[in-house]
Amino acid sequence: MPLPEFVRTTTFRWTVAISAAFAVCILLMFGFVYWQTIAYMTGNVDRLNNDVADAIAAADTSALAVQRLEDHLRVDPRRIKLGGLFASDGRRIAGNVERLPPAFPADGAAHTVPLVRIDGSDREQQTARALARRLAGGETLLIARNVDELAGLGQILERVLALGLIPAVALGLAAGTLLSLRGQKRVAEVAGKVQRIVAGELRERLPAQKVNDPFDRLAVLVNGMLDEIETLVGNLAHVGDDIAHDLRTPLTRVRVGLERAREKSENLDELKAAVDQAIVGLDQSLAIITALLRIAAIEQSRRSSAFREVSLGDLVRAVGDLYEPIAEDKGVAFVVTAGENVVVQGDRDLLLEAVANLVDNAVKFTPEGGRVNLALSRRGNDAVVLVRDTGPGIAAEEREHVGRRFYRSDKSRRDPGVGLGLSLVKAIVKLHGFSFAITSGPGCVAEIAGAAVAG
Repeated sequence: MPLPEFVRTTTFRWTVAISAAFAVCILLMFGFVYWQTIAYMTGNVDRLNNDVADAIAAADTSALAVQRLEDHLRVDPRRIKLGGLFASDGRRIAGNVERLPPAFPADGAAHTVPLVRIDGSDREQQTARALARRLAGGETLLIARNVDELAGLGQILERVLALGLIPAVALGLAAGTLLSLRGQKRVAEVAGKVQRIVAGELRERLPAQKVNDPFDRLAVLVNGMLDEIETLVGNLAHVGDDIAHDLRTPLTRVRVGLERAREKSENLDELKAAVDQAIVGLDQSLAIITALLRIAAIEQSRRSSAFREVSLGDLVRAVGDLYEPIAEDKGVAFVVTAGENVVVQGDRDLLLEAVANLVDNAVKFTPEGGRVNLALSRRGNDAVVLVRDTGPGIAAEEREHVGRRFYRSDKSRRDPGVGLGLSLVKAIVKLHGFSFAITSGPGCVAEIAGAAVAG
């Protein structure tokens, strides 16, 4: 018959092993305590016997020795004192010990021996701790104490051990069973969720009981990963639709233009004009594909290991020098403020591309006579790049969507572009671990913030 599933789990086996180790430690501890207690009590008994033997052996005569022995044995309410004075031929002279043990040495050393206690006509076998000495008159003095109580102490310790150890081991096994069953239940829950996730239900999440145990911490990490996977899969689905929509329009326009040119062109110049228009449409399609590849390369990049210190002051001034003539041609005031030189860890080319995209959007959507501000500042430990314009701004309901690929607000439909600039910015910011936010102004305010290098 196979063992239950919970018994075969590692948790239960470890609990059994720990309970066994705990039991062995308890046994060793009790054994040590018992040994030390017996040694201590035996030492006390031997000292008492030796003191009594010294007092009796110091008597000048045999009669006085007998008197002292009887005085010693008389006060014995617990019936533990034993003693005897024996002639050289082994005959008992006095005391309550029937006879000397066979071959018992009279060397004054303590030994544990069985003795027969006699009180009148009663005889009682007792285990005693005894010593014997040879007196000056040739007699042998035996002094002993009953140590049956030491055996009783051992029995008491055995009962204490049984009453304490057995429940402790049982409790350990019960705890192991409970933990094993609980672990099995959670694993079964996780397995069920994982099977549904594998089946395509990406909205499922691993159960977390908010008790901060390893299962919960793992569940939180995996759920965060699933959130990211769901977002990526959702983006892929949207991207597929957006690519089909945004590439179909220019490619359809190219096809229609070429068909018309083939059918209606009356001379070479008209045919060239149609081809030029087709090239513009194809360039727009190629720009979309190039931008998508660029975003994908940044999102999958592992370039963070090659990050270097980047001076944002120099970077902001470089973007300002690039876009100042463009803003001037459009009649837009362009102000760059980068007085404080803030340094961050990052890729200079990517950060330059991100800031340039924000400034390009600001200049593109700000009408003639408007104003664009590009500023660098420090906020606490963060470096902040702020792009502010006086353009039409972004509606509150559109702010969450403007970073999505191919998304273009209604206000920007008439302007050239493929709707991937802010997606590129978000990819670069995410790679650097920075934050990106867009708010209303007046106009539009775009902000990149990241940890500055302490200097």
